[in-house]
Amino acid sequence: MPILLFLIDTSASMSQRTHLGTTYLDIAKGAVETFMKLRARDPASRGDRYMLVTFDEPPYGIKAGWKENHATFMNELKNLQAVGLSTLGQSLRTSFDLLNLNRLVTGIDNYGQGRNPFFLEPSIIVTITDGNKLTNNSGIQEELHLPLNSPLPGSELTKEPFRWDQRLFALVLRLPGLMSLEPEQLGSVPSDESAITPMCEVTGGRSYCVCTQRMLLQCLESLVQKVQSGVVLNFEKTGPDPAPVGEDGTLDALKSAPPFGPQLWHSCHKLIYVRPNHKTGVPVGHWPIPESFWPDQNSPTLPPRSAHPVVKFSCVDCDPMVIDKLPFDKYELEPSPLTQYILERKSPHICWQVYVNNSGKYSDLGHPFGYLKASTALNCVNLFVMPYNYPVLLPLLEMQSARTGPDQ
Repeated sequence: MPILLFLIDTSASMSQRTHLGTTYLDIAKGAVETFMKLRARDPASRGDRYMLVTFDEPPYGIKAGWKENHATFMNELKNLQAVGLSTLGQSLRTSFDLLNLNRLVTGIDNYGQGRNPFFLEPSIIVTITDGNKLTNNSGIQEELHLPLNSPLPGSELTKEPFRWDQRLFALVLRLPGLMSLEPEQLGSVPSDESAITPMCEVTGGRSYCVCTQRMLLQCLESLVQKVQSGVVLNFEKTGPDPAPVGEDGTLDALKSAPPFGPQLWHSCHKLIYVRPNHKTGVPVGHWPIPESFWPDQNSPTLPPRSAHPVVKFSCVDCDPMVIDKLPFDKYELEPSPLTQYILERKSPHICWQVYVNNSGKYSDLGHPFGYLKASTALNCVNLFVMPYNYPVLLPLLEMQSARTGPDQ
């Protein structure tokens, strides 16, 4: 059940009017209503939970939590007024704390026991703001600062205030006060240059620079498509690049080598889709992504983890491994330069192993816990998650099965 949290700028500058005669806050309210109507077209939206938070000091900024009904949410949205300050940093911290309130109770983060992609609570924060200077009671702030301290128990176990299944998106309103005589240019909506954009990108989201009503609708339709069940990973290449391949997917020694230096596909910060079971509606899985540390019994506390695990992939071609009766987990990667590069190699029968640094006791890179592989139809790339050090474990299990017989 996705959580959709709307963080609305209610600073005084949201009272400015556009050439349509409406204020920025009016447009923000209409955008929330339009998003909910677009989202309602998807049958999966019946499980959505909505929250409403404003740019006010807590606790007054929390207008509607996930336990509030639809009527309460809409009434609070209708009554919003633009009379405050642009306390974006504190408001974002409040939003993340609100989302994280029950995570330690449910054990969804599984600290110290590996990260299970199938333990997730997909959340989207949609901030609607005019992108003006950030202000608080002390004056104007040039940069976005999130308070580091959190009252929530267990918050010290994650370095960032967000989690891997929470993404931030921002609609930055730049509608002019006078009607433009220039024809509107159609195409993709660029990111905004305001202080919130880097924060969006860190979480795996993005910002939109909204200059027209048509552009706003385009952004809302894009945001509805972003409501996906998944978690964000950092994929990073380790070791040398693979040998070039020809058009048919075979090694081509005559083909020119890739340009020197890092390529876009070497490092990607993207979602893996965690699909719910079609019968139960709940994701099912078996194996975790390893922690980036080896357990130390003498340590009184767990080391804090990064919100997004860093998954290293080696470009050494390997044969995919599976055996009967041992389950594996398969997650599709969000399209990225990495997926494009793998698909262009047209090698669906080989895989690249994946690792987490410091997950092993005697090796910095650790042992493989799965692999990346293009689908047979070459239309997507999947992450296969297996038991830790599966290249050693699987042959041992096969030998054991051969000794005892298939029915034992």
